[in-house]
Amino acid sequence: MEIKTTKEELIKYADILKALAHPVRLCIVKGLIENGPHNVSDMHSCLDMAQSTVSQHLGKLKSAGILSSKREGTEIIYSVNNKFVEGIIKNLDV
Repeated sequence: MEIKTTKEELIKYADILKALAHPVRLCIVKGLIENGPHNVSDMHSCLDMAQSTVSQHLGKLKSAGILSSKREGTEIIYSVNNKFVEGIIKNLDV
């Protein structure tokens, strides 16, 4: 069996899948893909969770290279910046 993907790429993909393997993070990513960029305030009210909890999940998603953020005034707007992840989410039947 021949694998054309490098070990580093496999590690990167595994880290992305680990980050997505939590219902809240999966919900955040799915929501951002379907509804476009949002700030943490919009997400925490939609998820019915404390803003600090949502922020922790956003940090993990950003660390995994799934999300990017930009500052607009006092707000930080998050969006999905990973085509691999978009493909995964769009292929899920959820």
